[in-house]
Amino acid sequence: MIQSSDIGSVRTESSMVAEGTWPSGAGYVSRQPILDHCGGVFGYELHCHEPFKKGEANGTHVSYEMSDALALFGVERLAVGSWGFVSCTLEMLMEDMFEALPPAMTVLEIPKCKEPSEKLLRSCRKLKEAGFRLALLDFEPGDVESPLMELVDYVKVEPRNFDAALWEHLRKQLHDAKVIVVADKIHTHQAYSKARALGIQYFQGFYFCHPELVPNGKIPANRLPHMEILRQLFKDPLDLMSLCPLVGRDASLVYRVLRYANSPICAIRQPVTSIQEAIMILGDAAFRRIAALAIQSALNQDQSPELLQMALVRARFCAQAASLCGLDAEEQYLLGMLSLLPPMLRVPMDAVLHELPLRVEIRDALAGTQTRERALLTWIEHLEENCTSGCDQISAEYGLDRNVLAVLYLDSLEPGNKPVRIN
Repeated sequence: MIQSSDIGSVRTESSMVAEGTWPSGAGYVSRQPILDHCGGVFGYELHCHEPFKKGEANGTHVSYEMSDALALFGVERLAVGSWGFVSCTLEMLMEDMFEALPPAMTVLEIPKCKEPSEKLLRSCRKLKEAGFRLALLDFEPGDVESPLMELVDYVKVEPRNFDAALWEHLRKQLHDAKVIVVADKIHTHQAYSKARALGIQYFQGFYFCHPELVPNGKIPANRLPHMEILRQLFKDPLDLMSLCPLVGRDASLVYRVLRYANSPICAIRQPVTSIQEAIMILGDAAFRRIAALAIQSALNQDQSPELLQMALVRARFCAQAASLCGLDAEEQYLLGMLSLLPPMLRVPMDAVLHELPLRVEIRDALAGTQTRERALLTWIEHLEENCTSGCDQISAEYGLDRNVLAVLYLDSLEPGNKPVRIN
């Protein structure tokens, strides 16, 4: 089996759960992207969810156990070299809880506080001196007078709460104070358009997953060759006579196939004379993953790179957790990858399903029907949206260990990781 970040493989060591290194009773750690106006990743808000208990609201702040979990996995790994925005409570900010976090890439978020205490102000000054950056949540017009404004580097706002005239005055004040504005809860194209109209440059939310769709709902003609290759990938075994000519017309895909076929991880160091020979060396499963990644990279050229990254995380997670639900890992990998094809192509899911010869169960899963085949995809979608009660509902319904799923998710965020093996 190929050991590659692009393809995915099986980890040979035990998971953090088995080793006892995952904090006992810890909840989930997840992340939400913060993008710039060009769609590039500016940072990630890192959510630490305490275990959900019946009758309690979801906890999305840093508890003592979850602070340990965040330090264990590493802000730098979760944020992939970008800024890591960490949601805190006032109590946590006033305690010495952040020694294990890297100040140079961590932004600590201060919740809404009308009259900050002197203790809080002292703690924030100390954190600033240590190198941390600070962000004020739920910013409103009256907050410009708060003493916290002298300490914060960022404010998070909800653009729907501001009209253009009021915001223009506030924006000038914030600019003069050298405070960066992040638009929060931007989950639709309409919300994104309003935030851009207000001159905001940074956006948190999944608006990029919901772009304006092509009016006629048809896949663009220049994308049809890629869709034809995707169609071929669902044949088992692969039909090389039909597939190889299609691959040969895509220079990027040919390069990937030849590079992997001639790499040390294949343990075959000999000249490759044809695309068919290279695919046979790789094997069907490895080729499907290489091709799926190359095709979606091409399909996502006009969208935010984070869209492809999310698809890869979903694919890796679904593949690694497949055995827990008695599902096929390769099919689950492709399910995760395909789940974000509509925003990449800017067409409805129906247009995608029409082009691919999928099993009925996978077709239904992509259409949103809650089946066993869709369980893992639904779980990670809930986590992306910070709905941990939904995650726990899926875990309970299918008898899944929530800690194992938490570790598999964290593992799937890192392309260089060898995926966890679950016995």
